[in-house]
Amino acid sequence: MDMYSYWQKQTPDGPLFPDIEWNKPEQKRYAGKLTIIGGNKLGFAAPAQSYSDALKAGIGDMRVVLPDALRRAIPATMVDSVFVPTNASGGISKDAEEEILGLCAWSDGVLLIGDTGRNSETAIVMESLLQRYSGPLTVTRDGIDLLKNSAEVLLQREQTVLVVSFAQLQKLFQAVYYPKTLLFSMQLTSFVEALHKFTITFPVALVVLHQEQLIVAHDGNITSTPFTEPMRIWRGSVASRAAVYWIWNQQKPLEAVTASFL
Repeated sequence: MDMYSYWQKQTPDGPLFPDIEWNKPEQKRYAGKLTIIGGNKLGFAAPAQSYSDALKAGIGDMRVVLPDALRRAIPATMVDSVFVPTNASGGISKDAEEEILGLCAWSDGVLLIGDTGRNSETAIVMESLLQRYSGPLTVTRDGIDLLKNSAEVLLQREQTVLVVSFAQLQKLFQAVYYPKTLLFSMQLTSFVEALHKFTITFPVALVVLHQEQLIVAHDGNITSTPFTEPMRIWRGSVASRAAVYWIWNQQKPLEAVTASFL
């Protein structure tokens, strides 16, 4: 594996970037501000889980942006909820755009956690967010699917971390006509090489599970960490911790996200 000089391997007993963990902010006022966006009238499990995960990770302050249709459903423990206008389908309305941008400007990072529903109006709001908000943005779960029509913008955006499934990554490669086909059966080394080349072309950082390895790719560099809890990815816990650690280390997305796994 020496030929893969861009690939570093992390283990539970051998963190690649221990300084990230050692330098976690100890005081709440220095621990950053996160805006979480998600939910629709039929579901808020992902925003609720993300809120809990970010608190456990140690975020300093938080706002959870939810459609107003959920106002009566949200538990009192989610004290940082912000309710914005809802459209006829129960998702976030176009009327919420300016308020959401204001919350993005307030925060040190934004997490699009999903559960937003397959709603075209909500998709337009999130596509606008991609272009109008320039800070750190983490996108995961069906938040990725919501932005499928803006794949090129998403992948070309600076300061972006995408926590994706293998199938979602396949679709992103196809959407930008990238000349490499990803196969579930491909060897880990071939997959790592593909991500290495892809992230030299596109500035985005990618997080994806393949063959029980959680892989981070950014700027042509790769880390891999043994990982056997895929439900932590599908629930949004991996993305939530990644977003918090990245807020603390904004110039080091690869290192911060990798450190957040342990």
